[in-house]
Amino acid sequence: MNNTLSILSSPYISKFNPSLFPPLPQTLGFYCLQKPKPKPKPRPFNSFRLLSLSNSPNSFIPAESQLSDAENDEEEEYEDDEDEDEEEDEAADEYDDISEALEEEAETEISVHASSSDVSNWRKESKWQRVEKLCNEVKEFGNEIIDANELASIYDFRIDKFQRLAIEAFLKGSSVVVSAPTSSGKTLIAEAAAVATVARGRRIFYTTPLKALSNQKFRDFRETFGDENVGLLTGDSAINKDAQVLIMTTEILRNMLYQSIGMVSSGSGLFHVDVIVLDEVHFLSDISRGTVWEEIIIYCPKEVQLICLSATVKNPDELSGWIREVHGETELVTSSRRPVPLTWHFSTRHSLYPLLDEKRKHMNRKLSLNYLQLSASRVKSYKDDGSRRRNSRKRGSNMGFDSIGNMSEEPLSKNDISRIRRSQVPQVVDTLAQLKARDMLPAIWFIFNRRGCDAAVQYLEGCRLLDECEASEVELALKRFSVQNPDAVRETAVKGLLRGVAAHHAGCLPLWKSFIEELFQRGLIKVVFATETLAAGINMPARTAVISSLSRRSSSGRIPLSPNELLQMAGRAGRRGIDERGHVVLVQASNEGAEECCKLLFAGLEPLVSQFTASYGMVLNLLAGAKITRRSNESNEMKVLQAGRTLKEARKLVEKSFGTYIGSNVMLASKEELAKIQKEIEMLTSETSDDAIDRKSRKILSDGAYKEIAILQEQLREEKRLRTELRRKMETKRLNALKILLKELGNDRLPFLCLKYKDSEGVEHSVPAVYLGDADSFDGSKFKNMVSDIDSLAQTVAPIESNVSEVETHKDVEPSYHVALGSDNSWYLFTEKWIKTVYRTGLPNVALSLGDDLPHEVMWMLLDREEKQWEKLAESELGGLWYMEGSLETWSWSLNVPVLNSLSEIDEVLHMSQAYHDAVESYKDQRNKVARLKKTIARTEGFKEYKRILHWKNFTEDKIKRLKMRSNRLSERLQEIEPSGWKEFLKISNVVHESRALDINTQVIFPLGETAAAIRGENELWLAMVLRSRILLDLKPGQLAAVCASVVSEGIKVRAWENNNYIYEPSSAVINVINILNEQRSNLSKLQEKHGVEITCCLDSQFSGMVEAWAAGLTWKEMMMDCAMDDGDLARLLRRTIDILAQIPKLPDIDPVLQSNAKTASSIMDRPPISELTG
Repeated sequence: MNNTLSILSSPYISKFNPSLFPPLPQTLGFYCLQKPKPKPKPRPFNSFRLLSLSNSPNSFIPAESQLSDAENDEEEEYEDDEDEDEEEDEAADEYDDISEALEEEAETEISVHASSSDVSNWRKESKWQRVEKLCNEVKEFGNEIIDANELASIYDFRIDKFQRLAIEAFLKGSSVVVSAPTSSGKTLIAEAAAVATVARGRRIFYTTPLKALSNQKFRDFRETFGDENVGLLTGDSAINKDAQVLIMTTEILRNMLYQSIGMVSSGSGLFHVDVIVLDEVHFLSDISRGTVWEEIIIYCPKEVQLICLSATVKNPDELSGWIREVHGETELVTSSRRPVPLTWHFSTRHSLYPLLDEKRKHMNRKLSLNYLQLSASRVKSYKDDGSRRRNSRKRGSNMGFDSIGNMSEEPLSKNDISRIRRSQVPQVVDTLAQLKARDMLPAIWFIFNRRGCDAAVQYLEGCRLLDECEASEVELALKRFSVQNPDAVRETAVKGLLRGVAAHHAGCLPLWKSFIEELFQRGLIKVVFATETLAAGINMPARTAVISSLSRRSSSGRIPLSPNELLQMAGRAGRRGIDERGHVVLVQASNEGAEECCKLLFAGLEPLVSQFTASYGMVLNLLAGAKITRRSNESNEMKVLQAGRTLKEARKLVEKSFGTYIGSNVMLASKEELAKIQKEIEMLTSETSDDAIDRKSRKILSDGAYKEIAILQEQLREEKRLRTELRRKMETKRLNALKILLKELGNDRLPFLCLKYKDSEGVEHSVPAVYLGDADSFDGSKFKNMVSDIDSLAQTVAPIESNVSEVETHKDVEPSYHVALGSDNSWYLFTEKWIKTVYRTGLPNVALSLGDDLPHEVMWMLLDREEKQWEKLAESELGGLWYMEGSLETWSWSLNVPVLNSLSEIDEVLHMSQAYHDAVESYKDQRNKVARLKKTIARTEGFKEYKRILHWKNFTEDKIKRLKMRSNRLSERLQEIEPSGWKEFLKISNVVHESRALDINTQVIFPLGETAAAIRGENELWLAMVLRSRILLDLKPGQLAAVCASVVSEGIKVRAWENNNYIYEPSSAVINVINILNEQRSNLSKLQEKHGVEITCCLDSQFSGMVEAWAAGLTWKEMMMDCAMDDGDLARLLRRTIDILAQIPKLPDIDPVLQSNAKTASSIMDRPPISELTG
């Protein structure tokens, strides 16, 4: 189900009344001073105290949302559990705790012999003063005085053991790989290395995966080293680029390294750089960007020290071993200890439970489905009869776990599980009350879509989480921000902000997100609803991290969180120096509960895997030699530098990838095992063939017994064949009957039906749904196109996956696609194949009042508005079964779909078809005939011996299945670890050669290749083709910007869930140019397809008009008025456009007119509120 739905429990949204959430009283103990204070011990959440608050006009939570006496019992049990648990070591999170006593003994104390006045003065010094003092001492006494103790002395706290070990390894001259939990202090190691490097008068590069992180590090490092010593490089601007400490993104550094390995464009490579810090190096596993980290490590000069900072991963030893092999001496430093330990919780509608048991090794038994069912029934009984509440509670406490034991004897059905889970899904306000009661704020609340984040903020606008003093501070900060950045204020978020609640996601402007981060760090925002991007390293630690779901939506559909992603988000919890303990809260969802949470938590970390892939930029920069535009007076040294590499030399470089290193160790053993398994499968298959079984039977049985069984077995085979034929005939009659019946029933009502399918694990599911109609009857063009695409896909897939004889049997059946809304609030698209039965009963197709649309029309409109992706549940020769999550608007409709138990078999319409009834009877007769023949065989003379042969055959066939599964897993693993980088490199080099960008035989690079080699982008060759087109010269600066936007707009989207919104249309000149470029794109796409290259050639005019309007001088408010785009999406598109425009003047062999227009357009567009954040 939709994340927003599961979190907000929408039946309450329509009834939401802000007056239920009046201001919070000042008596709740808030303080105006924003300084760290000792964390008070949480008090038990006393229901009597809360009830007294509910009678006050200043209640935080409305009375109907507060916990009952029964819930208070659960709270008391929870507190008792916590008191007991405090005496035990923390476990079952991503880190294994180490005893603090042992840690303190292992660490080396820093002895400081100084007078009390010296210590006092030292404490008054700021960090930058201590750094400056150390630098001066190094100038006076030499580099030899720099050691781990000197670097540790710049901090006013004792550094951890792993930090000291990493600093010592760096000072010895080794590269260092550091793997430690999120928020454990890895940045301190890089900062200490920067201090040592600056003190020696040398230079350090610090790289991050995100511009926002680079901006943050830039601000932090300027506070430590001073403005003159720190610089920042972004795609289109440079601040103090010759500084000793230079901050940049990884892509910027990769392009600089291209220069140092033979890049053909003008510009210098790596000069006077001694240290490179690769922050968040676990991004190496990122499928779209991971190759950048690998390239940097491969191309980096060996004399440069690398400091690689990674979150906790499964195979840090393999990472350090690879770096040691390709780069030089490297030491690995790991730590599994968090400075602030984590406690895991689970939130349900009625209570907040510990997720784990006392030993932290298994799930808390109170979170089992049976217990939750019992607990929910108890709560219901308390509410139904208040006078007997205490007696009920006593009986419940005495019988609770006995009842669980009795209930567990019968496994719960899928419908029971779904019902229990749906009854336990908390609203946002429920979980927030639980956090507030236990002093677990501030919190980062992860919701995996923007709409869900914004909806949650609006839902809590009536809750006041700030006292008057804090609210005044927020209001003052907001006024100051509004004066400085009037266009960056997110008006829809102001009300929530003043109550202490905010959203943080890619739909917000970067300036606004930075403002939210600042307020959160100051303690002026208590809850931030954020998407998973916030877990990527931004410095926003909280006391609690709430994770709303275990799956998230991606471009390919809904995908589960990985253990690494879960722990990365959990790592945001716990503020060092402020919190004694961090908290992670997982939330009950309609389709996942505590069992799934524990399964993911205990799954273990995933290893880093190589994502090394070739690109046009890589191929051109590695192979490029002499230019055809080379001047004759170039120095001999330059000619040597531009000699280029042969394919053989390039291969040696490419095959230094992390994947090759891993594969070389694993592949040989895996291939040997695979060959052994396949040989065994062949042998066992031959032993279970019909001929082999026949020979075995002749050998064991007497002649008479063999002949008797052989004759009967032949008869049985014939009868089974006939049974199969009748079953298929019965299925055909059923499908034809359903097709007719659905048309007849769909006139005056929307009938109920039951869909039935098996998932990938073989589990059978039955889904009650309300039938909407034949997909072909719907006029919506978007939906029709989607159905057409699905239909064509099914036609190409089905013959491969289906039995040919089955396809032939059903050749007289023409399946149609139908649409229904399930009781789980999911849309289903299916053929007659997946309908188990249809009922006469249904929702009346009658308007609620005169003039209203019919329910049939309303539901079609709701379906047409859906923007989510359809996902396949099952496939057959008669079409597939697809589903798509519904929305808040369809939720109330899904609630009116009855459960299957309440629908009568008498109402099943298939009984109305005489042809289907006759086919069923024929099939039953034949099935009985087969059963009688089997009994006859069982009574024969030699059946006992023959049965042993059959048992052996079945056992051997099961073994063959297991071996094949093992073989498939090994084959998949081999494909994963087999390095594909060189294959991709060759494919791309063929495209480069054929497009006349570079001659791979002579390494001569042509002007097209020179331009492509110097560009940063997804498809450098396509971008070069566009920018070298003469048709761009006639465009004005604003029009040029619009065309550039069309080639960088991939992934930008409109807000589909709001009506009456618009985007500006581009001018006719821009449309004409894009139409001409589309022909060139088609040619390049064909060339890429010919050589098997799958790199997108983006060209989309949808958003070009918005960029043209911005370049024409429209204000931000004019742009965003009723705009169909989120602020963040438009800002991202404009920044990408500015980035490509800013590159044009620096590219080789580009017409000066185009360079001038690009510079003008870039200058016009780079204005608030989308200007780069650097201050």
